[in-house]
Amino acid sequence: MIKALLTIDDMASENTPDIADWLVSKNIPAIMFAWGQNVEKHRDEALYALKRGIIIGNHSYTHPYFSKLDMKECRKEIEKCEEVLNGLYVDAGVERKYRPFRFPYGDKGGNNKNALQSLLKEMGFDKVDDREIPYKWWKERGLDRDIDTFWTYDFEEYNVRPGSGFTFEDVLKKMQDPAPAEGAALFEENAVHILLLHAHDETEEMVPGYYEKMLSKLVERRVEFIKPGFI
Repeated sequence: MIKALLTIDDMASENTPDIADWLVSKNIPAIMFAWGQNVEKHRDEALYALKRGIIIGNHSYTHPYFSKLDMKECRKEIEKCEEVLNGLYVDAGVERKYRPFRFPYGDKGGNNKNALQSLLKEMGFDKVDDREIPYKWWKERGLDRDIDTFWTYDFEEYNVRPGSGFTFEDVLKKMQDPAPAEGAALFEENAVHILLLHAHDETEEMVPGYYEKMLSKLVERRVEFIKPGFI
Protein backbone atom coordinates (compact mmCIF):
# COMPACT_ATOMS: atom_id res chain seq x y z
CA MET A 1 0.00 0.00 0.00
CA ILE A 2 1.21 3.47 -0.93
CA LYS A 3 -0.14 6.51 0.92
CA ALA A 4 0.07 10.07 -0.32
CA LEU A 5 -0.91 13.56 0.77
CA LEU A 6 -1.34 15.79 -2.26
CA THR A 7 -0.09 19.37 -2.09
CA ILE A 8 -0.38 21.89 -4.92
CA ASP A 9 1.73 25.04 -5.04
CA ASP A 10 1.33 28.52 -6.54
CA MET A 11 -2.46 28.80 -6.64
CA ALA A 12 -4.52 30.56 -7.77
CA SER A 13 -4.61 30.17 -11.54
CA GLU A 14 -7.21 29.99 -14.29
CA ASN A 15 -7.16 26.21 -14.09
CA THR A 16 -7.56 26.11 -10.29
CA PRO A 17 -11.35 25.46 -10.45
CA ASP A 18 -10.88 22.60 -12.91
CA ILE A 19 -8.21 21.07 -10.67
CA ALA A 20 -10.49 21.41 -7.64
CA ASP A 21 -13.44 19.85 -9.48
CA TRP A 22 -11.38 16.89 -10.65
CA LEU A 23 -10.00 16.27 -7.17
CA VAL A 24 -13.47 16.37 -5.64
CA SER A 25 -14.78 14.01 -8.33
CA LYS A 26 -12.09 11.49 -7.39
CA ASN A 27 -12.42 12.10 -3.64
CA ILE A 28 -8.79 13.25 -3.44
CA PRO A 29 -8.15 15.70 -0.59
CA ALA A 30 -5.42 18.29 -1.01
CA ILE A 31 -3.69 21.35 0.37
CA MET A 32 -3.17 24.21 -2.08
CA PHE A 33 -0.40 26.61 -1.12
CA ALA A 34 -1.28 30.16 -2.14
CA TRP A 35 1.05 32.63 -3.81
CA GLY A 36 -0.56 35.81 -2.49
CA GLN A 37 -0.20 37.86 -5.66
CA ASN A 38 -1.75 35.05 -7.70
CA VAL A 39 -4.72 34.91 -5.36
CA GLU A 40 -5.26 38.64 -5.90
CA LYS A 41 -5.12 38.09 -9.68
CA HIS A 42 -7.43 35.06 -9.59
CA ARG A 43 -9.56 35.68 -6.51
CA ASP A 44 -12.73 34.08 -7.89
CA GLU A 45 -10.80 30.93 -8.77
CA ALA A 46 -9.30 30.81 -5.27
CA LEU A 47 -12.72 31.29 -3.68
CA TYR A 48 -14.09 28.46 -5.81
CA ALA A 49 -11.41 26.02 -4.63
CA LEU A 50 -11.90 27.03 -1.01
CA LYS A 51 -15.65 26.49 -1.23
CA ARG A 52 -15.00 23.07 -2.76
CA GLY A 53 -13.25 22.02 0.44
CA ILE A 54 -9.60 22.59 -0.45
CA ILE A 55 -7.38 23.68 2.46
CA ILE A 56 -5.36 26.73 1.42
CA GLY A 57 -1.97 27.38 2.99
CA ASN A 58 0.51 30.26 2.93
CA HIS A 59 3.19 30.19 0.22
CA SER A 60 4.33 33.83 0.67
CA TYR A 61 3.12 36.93 -1.13
CA THR A 62 5.65 37.41 -3.97
CA HIS A 63 7.20 33.88 -4.06
CA PRO A 64 10.81 34.91 -3.30
CA TYR A 65 13.87 32.92 -2.31
CA PHE A 66 13.75 33.41 1.47
CA SER A 67 17.53 32.95 1.75
CA LYS A 68 17.90 36.25 -0.14
CA LEU A 69 15.75 38.18 2.34
CA ASP A 70 16.41 39.56 5.80
CA MET A 71 14.08 38.59 8.64
CA LYS A 72 12.03 41.77 8.36
CA GLU A 73 11.37 41.06 4.68
CA CYS A 74 10.59 37.42 5.43
CA ARG A 75 8.01 38.38 8.02
CA LYS A 76 6.43 40.87 5.63
CA GLU A 77 6.12 38.20 2.92
CA ILE A 78 4.37 35.83 5.30
CA GLU A 79 2.13 38.43 6.94
CA LYS A 80 1.00 39.96 3.65
CA CYS A 81 -0.04 36.54 2.33
CA GLU A 82 -1.84 35.94 5.64
CA GLU A 83 -3.86 39.11 5.10
CA VAL A 84 -4.88 37.88 1.65
CA LEU A 85 -5.85 34.43 2.94
CA ASN A 86 -7.74 35.70 5.97
CA GLY A 87 -9.83 37.91 3.69
CA LEU A 88 -10.36 35.02 1.29
CA TYR A 89 -11.69 32.73 4.01
CA VAL A 90 -14.00 35.45 5.31
CA ASP A 91 -15.41 36.13 1.85
CA ALA A 92 -15.90 32.40 1.25
CA GLY A 93 -17.73 32.00 4.55
CA VAL A 94 -15.34 29.17 5.46
CA GLU A 95 -13.73 28.78 8.88
CA ARG A 96 -9.95 28.81 8.67
CA LYS A 97 -9.15 25.83 10.88
CA TYR A 98 -5.63 25.08 9.64
CA ARG A 99 -2.72 27.28 8.57
CA PRO A 100 0.07 25.28 6.93
CA PHE A 101 3.04 27.06 5.35
CA ARG A 102 5.44 26.19 2.53
CA PHE A 103 8.55 28.06 1.48
CA PRO A 104 8.81 28.88 -2.25
CA TYR A 105 11.32 26.59 -3.98
CA GLY A 106 11.71 24.73 -0.67
CA ASP A 107 14.17 27.49 0.30
CA LYS A 108 14.01 27.50 4.10
CA GLY A 109 15.95 30.73 4.53
CA GLY A 110 19.62 29.79 4.56
CA ASN A 111 21.30 31.31 7.62
CA ASN A 112 17.88 32.40 8.89
CA LYS A 113 16.42 28.89 8.89
CA ASN A 114 16.19 28.48 12.65
CA ALA A 115 14.87 32.00 13.13
CA LEU A 116 12.21 31.37 10.48
CA GLN A 117 11.12 28.13 12.11
CA SER A 118 10.72 30.04 15.37
CA LEU A 119 8.75 32.73 13.54
CA LEU A 120 6.38 30.17 12.00
CA LYS A 121 5.81 28.67 15.44
CA GLU A 122 5.29 32.11 16.96
CA MET A 123 2.74 32.97 14.26
CA GLY A 124 0.79 29.79 14.99
CA PHE A 125 1.26 27.91 11.73
CA ASP A 126 0.20 24.26 11.74
CA LYS A 127 2.63 21.44 11.02
CA VAL A 128 1.37 18.79 8.62
CA ASP A 129 1.37 15.38 10.27
CA ASP A 130 4.39 13.62 8.77
CA ARG A 131 4.96 11.00 11.47
CA GLU A 132 4.38 8.07 9.09
CA ILE A 133 7.03 9.18 6.59
CA PRO A 134 9.60 6.37 6.80
CA TYR A 135 12.63 7.79 4.99
CA LYS A 136 15.92 8.11 6.86
CA TRP A 137 16.84 11.26 4.95
CA TRP A 138 13.63 12.96 6.10
CA LYS A 139 14.81 12.87 9.71
CA GLU A 140 18.48 13.43 8.88
CA ARG A 141 17.51 16.75 7.26
CA GLY A 142 15.35 17.70 10.24
CA LEU A 143 12.21 17.79 8.12
CA ASP A 144 10.31 15.89 10.80
CA ARG A 145 10.92 18.80 13.18
CA ASP A 146 10.31 21.74 10.82
CA ILE A 147 7.00 23.60 10.95
CA ASP A 148 6.84 24.25 7.20
CA THR A 149 5.57 21.64 4.77
CA PHE A 150 8.24 20.02 2.58
CA TRP A 151 7.69 17.11 0.18
CA THR A 152 8.93 13.60 -0.50
CA TYR A 153 8.19 13.60 -4.23
CA ASP A 154 8.22 16.45 -6.77
CA PHE A 155 6.56 15.72 -10.12
CA GLU A 156 8.62 18.54 -11.74
CA GLU A 157 5.90 19.18 -14.32
CA TYR A 158 6.67 22.91 -14.06
CA ASN A 159 9.79 22.25 -16.15
CA VAL A 160 7.63 21.49 -19.19
CA ARG A 161 8.06 24.79 -21.01
CA PRO A 162 8.76 25.88 -24.60
CA GLY A 163 12.41 25.26 -25.41
CA SER A 164 13.21 23.69 -22.03
CA GLY A 165 14.06 20.29 -23.50
CA PHE A 166 11.98 18.75 -20.71
CA THR A 167 8.82 17.05 -21.89
CA PHE A 168 5.73 15.59 -20.31
CA GLU A 169 7.15 12.18 -21.21
CA ASP A 170 10.04 13.02 -18.89
CA VAL A 171 7.52 13.66 -16.11
CA LEU A 172 5.91 10.27 -16.67
CA LYS A 173 9.31 8.58 -16.90
CA LYS A 174 10.41 10.05 -13.57
CA MET A 175 7.24 8.72 -11.97
CA GLN A 176 8.50 5.20 -12.72
CA ASP A 177 12.08 5.87 -11.56
CA PRO A 178 12.98 3.49 -8.68
CA ALA A 179 15.80 5.79 -7.51
CA PRO A 180 15.17 9.48 -8.34
CA ALA A 181 18.00 11.96 -7.76
CA GLU A 182 15.91 13.80 -5.17
CA GLY A 183 13.24 12.50 -2.85
CA ALA A 184 11.75 9.02 -2.63
CA ALA A 185 10.57 6.68 -5.38
CA LEU A 186 6.93 7.38 -6.15
CA PHE A 187 5.75 3.78 -6.42
CA GLU A 188 8.00 2.12 -3.87
CA GLU A 189 6.07 -0.44 -1.85
CA ASN A 190 4.82 0.94 1.49
CA ALA A 191 5.83 4.47 0.52
CA VAL A 192 4.30 7.40 2.40
CA HIS A 193 4.44 10.62 0.45
CA ILE A 194 3.84 14.32 0.54
CA LEU A 195 3.43 15.00 -3.18
CA LEU A 196 4.29 18.29 -4.87
CA LEU A 197 2.25 19.47 -7.88
CA HIS A 198 1.66 22.99 -9.21
CA ALA A 199 -1.34 24.98 -10.42
CA HIS A 200 0.22 26.55 -13.51
CA ASP A 201 -1.67 27.79 -16.55
CA GLU A 202 1.58 27.60 -18.52
CA THR A 203 1.67 23.83 -18.01
CA GLU A 204 -2.04 23.58 -18.84
CA GLU A 205 -1.42 25.34 -22.14
CA MET A 206 1.27 22.84 -23.12
CA VAL A 207 -0.37 19.71 -21.67
CA PRO A 208 -4.14 20.17 -21.21
CA GLY A 209 -5.31 18.30 -18.13
CA TYR A 210 -1.74 17.54 -17.03
CA TYR A 211 -2.80 17.06 -13.39
CA GLU A 212 -5.41 14.48 -14.39
CA LYS A 213 -2.97 12.61 -16.63
CA MET A 214 -0.45 12.40 -13.80
CA LEU A 215 -2.69 11.72 -10.84
CA SER A 216 -4.70 9.12 -12.77
CA LYS A 217 -1.52 7.03 -12.81
CA LEU A 218 -1.61 7.02 -9.02
CA VAL A 219 -5.31 6.18 -8.96
CA GLU A 220 -4.61 3.26 -11.29
CA ARG A 221 -1.94 2.01 -8.88
CA ARG A 222 -4.45 2.24 -6.02
CA VAL A 223 -2.47 4.86 -4.14
CA GLU A 224 -4.39 5.87 -1.00
CA PHE A 225 -4.77 9.65 -0.96
CA ILE A 226 -4.88 10.65 2.69
CA LYS A 227 -6.68 13.54 4.32
CA PRO A 228 -4.35 16.27 5.63
CA GLY A 229 -3.69 15.93 9.34
CA PHE A 230 -1.91 18.42 11.59
CA ILE A 231 0.16 18.18 14.77
